[in-house]
Amino acid sequence: MSAEDLEKYETDMELQLYREYRDVVGLFSHVVETERRFYLANEVDVQVRTGGGETWFEVTMSDAWVWDVYRPARFVKKVRVITFKDVNVEELAKSDLDLTKLERNS
Repeated sequence: MSAEDLEKYETDMELQLYREYRDVVGLFSHVVETERRFYLANEVDVQVRTGGGETWFEVTMSDAWVWDVYRPARFVKKVRVITFKDVNVEELAKSDLDLTKLERNS
């Protein structure tokens, strides 16, 4: 496999992942970013922990989707992340678009 083939493969995988993200984002209420991963989740709990002069974050998520191009199963029932880096949690705004109205009008 040439470097060009590998680059094309990775580009295709990223595009597939983006399309999956676009399709599932409406199913979730929160976006969670850590230094290593990006998650969509419906339940998020962040606890600040300290010990030995250090501070870290323990993030627990339920009903989650993981942005990871190399992961075969991206839907996860429960995730626990321990990190010493920043954690960003955002609540997603619910769209004004009601898909049930569109289905009835079809």
